[in-house]
Amino acid sequence: MTGQSRLKRSKVMRLQKVQDELKEKGWEYRYTEEAGLGSIDFEYRGISYHIWEFDENGLGAESNIRTAGRTEDFTGPDYEEQIVQLVKERQ
Repeated sequence: MTGQSRLKRSKVMRLQKVQDELKEKGWEYRYTEEAGLGSIDFEYRGISYHIWEFDENGLGAESNIRTAGRTEDFTGPDYEEQIVQLVKERQ
């Protein structure tokens, strides 16, 4: 069974830790889900940010959270925690 197939059956909302951090900060965001993968878009100080999950030889997420003008991939079992830490650093 592929990772994506497992996700399609899941009723759990994706990127929940990131959503929790955004809620704690009081930031508005838009969450969507397609094929069992989560996507979050939000603005901070007038700059648009995105976090888009992917399943390519393992789960990960693409985001411009570290540098708004450049996207990077976050991979490994802690990809969501890596992103949460970057969100926490925003004041």
